[in-house]
Amino acid sequence: MPVIETKNLTKSFGGKTVLSDFNISVNQGEVFGLLGSNGAGKTTAIDCILGTKKPDSGTVRILGLNPKTERKKLFENVGVQFQELHYQDKITVSELCEMTSALYHNVNDYKRLLLEFGLNEKSKSIVNELSGGQKQKLFVLLALIPKAKVIFLDELTTGLDTKARRDIWNTLKKLKENGLTIFLVSHFMDEVEALCDNICILKQGKIVFSGNVQNAIQSSPYKTLENAYLWYSGEEVTE
Repeated sequence: MPVIETKNLTKSFGGKTVLSDFNISVNQGEVFGLLGSNGAGKTTAIDCILGTKKPDSGTVRILGLNPKTERKKLFENVGVQFQELHYQDKITVSELCEMTSALYHNVNDYKRLLLEFGLNEKSKSIVNELSGGQKQKLFVLLALIPKAKVIFLDELTTGLDTKARRDIWNTLKKLKENGLTIFLVSHFMDEVEALCDNICILKQGKIVFSGNVQNAIQSSPYKTLENAYLWYSGEEVTE
């Protein structure tokens, strides 16, 4: 049984279709990449998958469960990294980690994660005083606190330097080896090539490619994923 499966998901706003016949299937231990330019429908797709928006038609299953009607049961097994996270103004890193841990029955040791992510020395710091890159690492870490079976990561390494990005990649690769399923939204093609088993490219709410990275390149007129992606998405090719 697929860990994530959607069938014919469609969603419109104000009479405009922003997601049309969205079909994906993601297996256990797979890193799946959702790609597309701004406005292509990625956020709507994730909202429908997670049950925060109701599709006009189609079905979604995560771990065999309906994320809209079986949300509480599903919550324990899904980790989500949000780009915009709401928290108290004066909360510290360790307090935010403790609050997140308290939401779940089965959790990973956040102190170990702080060490892995190079944030241990910032544990007593106010979250709002962290640099942009440090905040980004913290938000990824928070998604990993529950012992989830699947996690959703949105632009996980935006604002990070090269070493920090590689460190997070290596952490995710280890988690994947242990059977974690990862749903990744990214604009960075080197990240996609390093992590993703399969990808899906959206253009104006429709899937224009679905398959592995190598097939994406081979099915295009180009020799790099970056140019192949630009070609599929209808953006300007660089060569």
